[in-house]
Amino acid sequence: MPTLYLIPVTLGDSPIERVLPAENRNVILKIKHFIVEDIRSARRFLKKTDRDINIDELHFYELNQHTDPKMLSALLKPLEQNLDTGIISEAGCPAIADPGADVVRLAQERGYKVVPLVGPSSILLSLMASGFNGQNFAFNGYLPIPPAERAKALKKLEVLSENQTQIFIETPYRNLKMFDDILAHCQAQTRLCIAADITLDTEFIKTKTIKDWKKEKPLMIDKKPCIFLLGR
Repeated sequence: MPTLYLIPVTLGDSPIERVLPAENRNVILKIKHFIVEDIRSARRFLKKTDRDINIDELHFYELNQHTDPKMLSALLKPLEQNLDTGIISEAGCPAIADPGADVVRLAQERGYKVVPLVGPSSILLSLMASGFNGQNFAFNGYLPIPPAERAKALKKLEVLSENQTQIFIETPYRNLKMFDDILAHCQAQTRLCIAADITLDTEFIKTKTIKDWKKEKPLMIDKKPCIFLLGR
């Protein structure tokens, strides 16, 4: 049966052997068709996986926020021809906060085998290191940008964080604005974990109360991929 492989990539410019199992390389070398978020970065990742890989033999199909939903079915044509296919996102695990989820859903509906490979997830790794509830948590993606809506969303997540860890992200260049908004709208004893550059040498993961965060502004998270977690 043709298989759709979900291929994780590194979360940044870290050595592959640090975060990805050797078996992933063996799977990748058997695949000629890849659904990718960005062709250039996917090529770079594959060359990093094996410098001898023949990129010219491979076929790439882009899937990102600009992809017309009507074109999703066409991305599965290799599977229809009994050819294994891989999904590669920009960072971390495909289909987690990622457009690849739409293709996975379609593949499941059509009865194809779907195999997730082991790799780093910034969402799970940040939760592991936060000290927050790991049995009950929710990923909320991006919060609203308009100030009033964002304030309302943060207050709601703060209430929910009493019993369920609340995880969310922001566009990197707005990280410090998000930090300021959290401090402005959450109570002093609410706990906030900030995680950036996970698995890199510059990794930063720290949990403090809002009261204590007001004494330290984490400037190192500016313009870097970052995860925010609220918990008790």
